Amino acid sequence: MVDFNERLAALRAKFADSLEFHDPKFRKVGEKIFSGGIRLAPYSGISTFASLPLKTIDFNAPDFGDLQVAVVGVPMDLGVSNRPGSRFGPRAIRAIERIGPYNHVLECAPAFDLRIADIGDVPFKSRYRLEQSHDDIQAAIAAVVAAGVIPVSVGGDHSITHPILRAVGRDRPVGLIHIDAHCDTGGPFDQTKFHHGGPMRNAVLDGVLDPARTIQIGIRGPSEYLWEFSYASGMTVIHAEEISGLGIEAVIRKAREIVGDGPTYLSFDVDSVDPAFAPGTGTPEIGGLTTREVLELIRGLKGVNLVGADVVEVVPQYDATTNTAQVGAQVLFEILSLLTFSPSLA
Repeated sequence: MVDFNERLAALRAKFADSLEFHDPKFRKVGEKIFSGGIRLAPYSGISTFASLPLKTIDFNAPDFGDLQVAVVGVPMDLGVSNRPGSRFGPRAIRAIERIGPYNHVLECAPAFDLRIADIGDVPFKSRYRLEQSHDDIQAAIAAVVAAGVIPVSVGGDHSITHPILRAVGRDRPVGLIHIDAHCDTGGPFDQTKFHHGGPMRNAVLDGVLDPARTIQIGIRGPSEYLWEFSYASGMTVIHAEEISGLGIEAVIRKAREIVGDGPTYLSFDVDSVDPAFAPGTGTPEIGGLTTREVLELIRGLKGVNLVGADVVEVVPQYDATTNTAQVGAQVLFEILSLLTFSPSLA
């Protein structure tokens, strides 16, 4: 048996004062992230989503270069029904200083494995007009899609998903994996249908979202009576109360079965997470997913044909701990990790 001193001597010879990666699995990642033995400090430089490189886009004459994925902020919350403030969500998520760069479960580093950048925020013509803001969102995302780039949006309230889907699903309806406390298939009220409780209904009626290829996961709370359209249109709804019995693996299998191998959009509302973990949101509902369940669920979607995604409803002023922004930032990173394996980028 090799004694302690011999083993220690061997470890010192191999690892002391050296950043060399000996395991090929770790070397593949480490050599991308470290440059000359230096790794960028997470608290330095300009804050971007998941510490991505910044590529500011002039949407009057957009040039996306060779990007595969563009992450864009959508700081707009004119569609909320109660607590405002998700317009501050993109800034709060950018400010989370330590996300990634390596995903140890999916074994990827999206900032290095993809041609990807934070392209800034959607330019809005008015901070006061909801319908105009939706037109601005659609125009910006349409420019991204037209360039052959996958858009990943950070809101903002959930009404932003309707104009995004109008752009992403313009040429053919897409499927949807929708993780939320609410189905968001409500009808018009207070003289408008463009609120954060109705984007999925609006997208179906516009012909850009296929309800037969839509699954809504984590649904709960007192608004169930508003979601008739989900059932009438053929969407699959999995309530939060069902998840413990089904198990996350079964939910993943169902989601993959529903969307198949067709083009699919992923929409994540942070209120899908129990407010014990993420209180900073516009419509919190107790009895939600844990952060561990969320990570398992999203990571289980590896290989789904994603053509776009969003993270919405982070309202940072209702969470002094910044935990909600941390959840939003981590989920964003997990989505970017998924895109590393999306057939749409093959």
